[in-house]
Amino acid sequence: MVTKNYHPKIRIFVLTKNDRMYKVRVILDTKEDVIRTLLVNEKASLENLHFDIAKAFGFNGQEMASFYRTDEDWNQGEEIPLFNMSEAGEGISMATCILHEALPNQHDKLIYVYDFLQMWTFYVEVIEQSNEEVTETKVILSVGEIPDQAPEKEFKAENLSKNIDDEIDDEFNNFESLDDFDFDNY
Repeated sequence: MVTKNYHPKIRIFVLTKNDRMYKVRVILDTKEDVIRTLLVNEKASLENLHFDIAKAFGFNGQEMASFYRTDEDWNQGEEIPLFNMSEAGEGISMATCILHEALPNQHDKLIYVYDFLQMWTFYVEVIEQSNEEVTETKVILSVGEIPDQAPEKEFKAENLSKNIDDEIDDEFNNFESLDDFDFDNY
């Protein structure tokens, strides 16, 4: 049994021979191929994974970050923030989410956003699960260099206002038949 402390602020987890290792592919959302593949213990928290990804891409891990659950088409879902932001303290955070619970199956995916001012965005996917023994996270594949600046993000929203305007117009244009209405009955 080996104990590994990944960061002074992060709880310690114990690695055992029965633990599965996850091969996690992390791809930077940029035009050039910038990829890291990590071998991570299934008992690591998402906070551990956050620091491992940051280190693998040359960041210090000190900026705000979040993971987002996704579907198979990478549509962004529930946020898993670095810190619990709920008032009651009952919300989720990276420290409370364990890798094998957040990503239980091969090909499960997350979106990882590092540094909310720069918006470094990464696609995270479990590409393999194995019984290989590893005592600490390893970068087993490194392709490409991270650019000096984060790629520009273009946020597109569905234009809902046109549909709402049309619905409002439809509702308020129904006054044409008011002349036929008998108000004396009310």
